[in-house]
Amino acid sequence: MLDFVRNNKKITQIFLALITLPFAFWGVDSYVRNADVGAGVALVGSGKITRQELDSALREQQDRMRAQLGGKLDPALFDTPQMRRAVLDSLVTQRLLAEQAQKAKLVVGNEQLVQFIASVPSLQENGKFSRERYEALVAGQGMSKEMFEARLRQDMAMQQLMLPVTEAGITGQAAAGRWLSAQLEQREVGELRLLPEAYVSQVKLAADAAQKFYEANRKKFEMPEQVRAEFLVLSRDALTAQATVSDEEVRAYYQSHTDRYKDGETRRASHILIRAAKDAPDVEAKAAKAKADELLTQVKKAPADFAKLAKANSQDPGSAEKGGDLDWFGRGAMVKAFEDTAFALKEGQISDVVRSDFGFHIIRVTGVRAERVKPLEEVKAEIVAEIKRETGMKKYAETAEAFGNMVYEQADSLKPAADKWKLELRQTPWFAKGGKLPAPFDNAKLAAALFSDDGLKNKRNTEAVEVAPGTLVSARVLEHKPAILQSLEVVKGDIEKHLIREKALSLATKDGEAKLARLAKGEAADLKWSPARSVSRTAGQGLPPEALRAIFRADTAKLPAYAGFAVPGSGYALYRISSVKGVGELGKDDPLGRNLAQNYARFVAEEEFSAWMSTLKDKFPVEINKAALETKER
Repeated sequence: MLDFVRNNKKITQIFLALITLPFAFWGVDSYVRNADVGAGVALVGSGKITRQELDSALREQQDRMRAQLGGKLDPALFDTPQMRRAVLDSLVTQRLLAEQAQKAKLVVGNEQLVQFIASVPSLQENGKFSRERYEALVAGQGMSKEMFEARLRQDMAMQQLMLPVTEAGITGQAAAGRWLSAQLEQREVGELRLLPEAYVSQVKLAADAAQKFYEANRKKFEMPEQVRAEFLVLSRDALTAQATVSDEEVRAYYQSHTDRYKDGETRRASHILIRAAKDAPDVEAKAAKAKADELLTQVKKAPADFAKLAKANSQDPGSAEKGGDLDWFGRGAMVKAFEDTAFALKEGQISDVVRSDFGFHIIRVTGVRAERVKPLEEVKAEIVAEIKRETGMKKYAETAEAFGNMVYEQADSLKPAADKWKLELRQTPWFAKGGKLPAPFDNAKLAAALFSDDGLKNKRNTEAVEVAPGTLVSARVLEHKPAILQSLEVVKGDIEKHLIREKALSLATKDGEAKLARLAKGEAADLKWSPARSVSRTAGQGLPPEALRAIFRADTAKLPAYAGFAVPGSGYALYRISSVKGVGELGKDDPLGRNLAQNYARFVAEEEFSAWMSTLKDKFPVEINKAALETKER
């Protein structure tokens, strides 16, 4: 909902980033009690967050991530207590802000709301507010206008609340300097990896080791149950593709939407620019103006030399090489002073010197295209696609409930629904429960329905499950293979390989820790280090974050210094730090220094936000029903 807010209010970027933090700076557990809050999952002040609100927020987050990842998203990621907790934490944060906004009596008036909505570029067409675009945006959120505007009012009120907090963070120069120095410090390190393969020969397994592991981990050796299924997909896109559009419908749509197909008046112009900043000193501005006046005199004497003079004198690098040509543009594309002049001139006319925020311009209009309405033939394909889209949406809305009812009422077959809506009845290959499932069964709810008792034993149709916005799927088991336990004889070799590697990993880690302890004491060790490389906290040269943390935690008062850490699944890594050097102060225009300074300012802002939110939790006590997060209603 707030994508367009994010794009238009800089402060909202900070606001959105901060309110979605799952209280990482102090932890929700530090101020909530594990309470029974009835049917809700949390209490915030005097209000309750219901399970329905949490489920809705989960779906919204899932839809956002699916859109960001181009539709590729494993729904199982959202079906965990951890994800439910993270989304709930975000809801709690927003509720705390809403409570404070209400207490502070922050309101957004009708005029303020209207002005904001009308100013959003993505909701404009030809520079004017488009009601059609606004209605499409609201419809895409699955809300009524009243709901959408109420949510927007609340978010704008919270933005007002956040403004003084997000601008309150002051980054002290000394503290910022120390932080930057730490980030830029470089250490020369050599590396030595102790790999488990080198310790395999030292491992001796007990004769019954595989047997004991097998008995203690029987679940690991079950072949999961498998199914082969058939399924139907009812989608808005498919219904859109089925729609047919007559010439009469196209003509009627065109006649009722002529404003949509208007091209505003456009101009083509060339210019000569002599730069002078808006706040340039008078001496500099007068010199630039004098130069522009001199060029204007030359242009008026020889208008045909305009392009030549622009190429030689214009200080606009984007157009000078093209003789000052700016190509075609409409209203709103140029700064006001330039636009007003360009649209007041006739084709071929040359302006006097015009002052803008960029400097002094001499403008020549080289082309004029009057406002026109695009002919029907030019926009026919666009209209057909739009009518089909609207028809598909309408048909899907009308069909979805009937589809769901039919697959439920005629539960022993999907064919009636396939015949009624001309849908392809598709079949799957064999796939196992709990594994990586093919689409659309990578939807957790659909997979659970397919592998339910009713689905497996009675081979009934699943309910119609929405696997994506505008897409319903119902499936039915064709064949089923129950889970079976593999025998010890079949898996014994794999178990022994696993046990040997685990013991080898343990030996590598113990040896690495022993070597590190000896090196720290100054004892000699004949070790073959890799060639030294220079690393910093911001440039790890391919080293994992755990390695960098170990390297920069090491005491370098005496060199060489040593660090090490156990690499999960890969043994132990030792590091020899041979030298330490700082980096001189970065200039204010240095991209790295500027980026790091911005990061530091963000860290300070987050700490300010954390401290402020700590005060809100005292005002509006929060209670979390942890038990409600462990289970999810189906």
